[in-house]
Amino acid sequence: MERESNVGSRTVTRAEAEDFLYREAMLLDEWRLDEWFTLFEEGGRLEVVTTDWKGWDSASAGSFMCDDYDLIRARVKRLKSRKAHAENPHSRTHRMISNVIILEQGDTTVWVAANFIVHRYRDGGAYTYVGRYEHVLLVDDEGLRFRVRRSIPTMEAMDAGARLSFIL
Repeated sequence: MERESNVGSRTVTRAEAEDFLYREAMLLDEWRLDEWFTLFEEGGRLEVVTTDWKGWDSASAGSFMCDDYDLIRARVKRLKSRKAHAENPHSRTHRMISNVIILEQGDTTVWVAANFIVHRYRDGGAYTYVGRYEHVLLVDDEGLRFRVRRSIPTMEAMDAGARLSFIL
């Protein structure tokens, strides 16, 4: 049975949430960063928490990345420029999203969780990043957009040479 959530006057299905996350993965893998940026609402946030993260309280642990909307825009601009030496040329990635579930609903938002595996290829090396996404998505007549895009790595450590210079 497909889990659904009523947000305002429209229903968000798990399939709609999956399609949103699959499209995001495709845009990132194809390095279509400007299109990816449009998936955020103005005021949205991008977070990659450290492996000692304990929950939604941002004071409970550190983060590898905690960008507000303006910093996300600046990150996209920098990653597309020659000044992003760690990503020039950019990494090749292959993302796999699974176990998508709607966790909770609000009047204009839906909380969605999913698992991810990102394979990254750079400078002759192959790296694997495993974790969980927990997103707060704005729901409106235009579709879904990120209010909070949170990546929670589950690896205990990153391989030598692995970095987070790309978008996890």
